[in-house]
Amino acid sequence: MSIVALIPCYNEIAHVAGVVQRTRLHLPVVVIDDGSTDGSGAAAAEAGATVLTHPRNRGKGAALATGIRWALEQGCEAVVTLDADAQHDPGEIPTFLDAYRRDLADMIIGQRDFSQMPPRNSFGNRLGNRILGWALGRPIPDNQCGYRLLNRRAMETLDFNPPGFEFEVEMIVQAVMAGLRMAWVPIRTIYAGETSHFRPIGDSVRFVKTAWRARQRVRRERGCQ
Repeated sequence: MSIVALIPCYNEIAHVAGVVQRTRLHLPVVVIDDGSTDGSGAAAAEAGATVLTHPRNRGKGAALATGIRWALEQGCEAVVTLDADAQHDPGEIPTFLDAYRRDLADMIIGQRDFSQMPPRNSFGNRLGNRILGWALGRPIPDNQCGYRLLNRRAMETLDFNPPGFEFEVEMIVQAVMAGLRMAWVPIRTIYAGETSHFRPIGDSVRFVKTAWRARQRVRRERGCQ
């Protein structure tokens, strides 16, 4: 159990069992059932996962925080996080493990091919990467992908409770501010008709605010006025 897969899950009965089964070919699996009402937790358990349960939906950040606390208590040296909706291919877990064994970084993030996305998604991701890269003063190849490996140092350092769409972005900001090493590995880009939870206006505004706050933090740290 030195490395486990953490899968936050909210009402993914159509996908979660298959994701668990394919992930278990590579790692032990912990599913955090974040208040599902469709039987997702039971399906994950039947597929062979350890299931941690939230009585009500608290969001992806809170779900991962629960999983991270569990992993730290179990003495895990690292975790791989992936989504329950089948947008991440569990067959690519060895890519993350190989990068981890080469000691590339404290946080290793999947990098998608934006040319394989629908145009609207591709444009939004490319623009977001440029904005966040400007804010942090370093290239950010993919700021939204939730397919990640975190070592123990990252698990002990990061706050996994930021709310909403900017959660993945805030993790990167925190990692830069804490001096954690980051790397990206190429992964497949999968779109299979999943329901998007992205709210164009509200989430875009929150993203820009997060990037602007990050820019100000970087400037303060570097002694700029």
